[in-house]
Amino acid sequence: MTSQTLTTPTGDQIRRAPKVLLHDHLDGGLRPGTVLELARDQGYASLPETEPDKLGLWFREAADSGSLERYLETFAHTCAVMQTREALFRVAAECAEDLAEDGVAYAEVRYAPEQHLEGGLTLDEVVAAVNDGFREGERRARESGHRIRVGALLTAMRHAARSLEIAELANAHRDSGVVGFDIAGAEAGFPPTRHLDAFEYLKRENNHFTIHAGEAFGLPSIWQALQWCGADRLGHGVRIIDDIELADDGTVTLGRLAAYVRDKRIPLEMCPTSNLQTGAVASYAEHPIGLLRRLHFRVTVNTDNRLMSGTSMSREFELLTDAFGYTLDDMQWFTVNAMKSAFIPFDERLAMINDVIKPGYAELKSEWLFRQTAVTSNVSSEGS
Repeated sequence: MTSQTLTTPTGDQIRRAPKVLLHDHLDGGLRPGTVLELARDQGYASLPETEPDKLGLWFREAADSGSLERYLETFAHTCAVMQTREALFRVAAECAEDLAEDGVAYAEVRYAPEQHLEGGLTLDEVVAAVNDGFREGERRARESGHRIRVGALLTAMRHAARSLEIAELANAHRDSGVVGFDIAGAEAGFPPTRHLDAFEYLKRENNHFTIHAGEAFGLPSIWQALQWCGADRLGHGVRIIDDIELADDGTVTLGRLAAYVRDKRIPLEMCPTSNLQTGAVASYAEHPIGLLRRLHFRVTVNTDNRLMSGTSMSREFELLTDAFGYTLDDMQWFTVNAMKSAFIPFDERLAMINDVIKPGYAELKSEWLFRQTAVTSNVSSEGS
């Protein structure tokens, strides 16, 4: 026997495994205690609970509605307490710390600067505060024995009219921690083609962008994001399953759009728990990620909103392991997919894969050998 990579990983191994996160919202990942403290400091009195545990539970239950629109309403509270430089700095620093503690080695965290101006900050000041917070969080993580690198994605709200302005902001800060652009918000009635000027601008500037598409809306949203807008990645993209036919005998037929997505290696930023909450899928076992992984789409695993979903990268992988029997090899496959799809330079992505991800999984996959050695030694000692 030369390997035991088919063994289901333990929860501890999943937590220690190097992970890559591409789809995580800053305003969806606050610590409940931080929300309460910031609300008190800023005089925000509309929170539904006054204790951290109860508030965390409220967010999860409110988000667990089966409706994307209802899910998005929970962000009114988190955005309300993220209106000062100090608050943004703190939230960003804690985000980096929390992700690093969970074994995330690289993360791209997104937020909408236009939603943090009520306290008098300018767009540039919002970006500076968040970038500074991420750097502080990275520093604290190193002091705690963890390593993480965090890049920011600037999001424009698809129901608003500031996408070009936010795209220009992302481009202006691309050398200070902002790695790309995104649009988010309710898909129905707000197609990505409303923001073509922003996407055309970013393409002219050789910049990167992802688009929320195929989450609550169907194939037209994905088609527009790719063929009209030119997205580098798809945020969620679960509805690509609507273009895949699975026959009773197991035969799989890909429609032209699904075949294009697979053949062009377009990354899918899938967020299993979030997809259940918003009604995009019915259960973990029925999540399209299982079939898409078997068909070798470029699928990645993500958290979306850690507060609203009560989740982490480790929890997402634990749930997928339970549903599909995934191994450390599967985890490594998802993680390498994500790192290949990150918006940082190729040589840096390659270094992360070769120097961080692959060695990390190799070490975890070798642990069975030493456990077996320990068992053998104990048996020998007892026999003597």
